[in-house]
Amino acid sequence: MIFMIYIDAKDKILGRLASSVAKMLLNGEDVYVVNVEKAVVVGKPNATKREYAEKRARGDPYHGPFFPRVADRIFRRTVRGMLPYKTPRGMAAFKRLRAFISIPDEVRGKEFMPVPGTENKGQHKSMTLEKVSDGL
Repeated sequence: MIFMIYIDAKDKILGRLASSVAKMLLNGEDVYVVNVEKAVVVGKPNATKREYAEKRARGDPYHGPFFPRVADRIFRRTVRGMLPYKTPRGMAAFKRLRAFISIPDEVRGKEFMPVPGTENKGQHKSMTLEKVSDGL
């Protein structure tokens, strides 16, 4: 039996959400994540921008490593780093992930599952994934 899980990433911490999603994927569930651009990266904003810009500039534009610029692709890359994506099990899990900017029509009206422990409580400096991707 295939379970489909719908998650709203608005005001959720990127790393914590990505690790929870990776665990769900490894358990055989299909995961749809919406509003990915509103996920939060915790840390000093200037340091965060510099860190992601360094990841983007690393390597060769023809041979890689390639790092995405768009928010939904950055989220997928973050989840991929938490999966054994070079094994058949990890590849199959990664194919079950769908990440969207905003809420698409196919997911509109679905009930979103809360993921405990991923909420941003505003205690630290942070910036949204949308602002991170704008700086790249």
